[in-house]
Amino acid sequence: MSSRRNTVAIVDDDPRLLESLADLLESAGYEARTFSSAGTLLAGGLLDLDLLITDIGMPGTDGFELRGMVTKERPDLPIFLITGRHEIADQDRARDHSGFFRKPFDAQQLLAAVAEALNNQEGEDET
Repeated sequence: MSSRRNTVAIVDDDPRLLESLADLLESAGYEARTFSSAGTLLAGGLLDLDLLITDIGMPGTDGFELRGMVTKERPDLPIFLITGRHEIADQDRARDHSGFFRKPFDAQQLLAAVAEALNNQEGEDET
């Protein structure tokens, strides 16, 4: 078993949410990397990431667009979408995605979903 911590990227234009999510993930043993926009994430590359959490409603490239771009480059990367806007949350393209959370979300539910996605990922890597 590897001793490397899983790396979770968080993309959100709200600095308070970035900080609180990073703190939550790091307290659970993950390495958290924060990005204030899709462009800053993409500029840094995706190869060393194990999971992505992105806000849907951001200026410029939104979370749906980012999910599409990341999936082309890393189809294996688990992606969680978050939003505080209920009109977005009700769209089919949000609900048809298993990693979807409406703000405010339950921290323990998010951590459980992250752990499950990463465990599934590791299981696929071994086959």
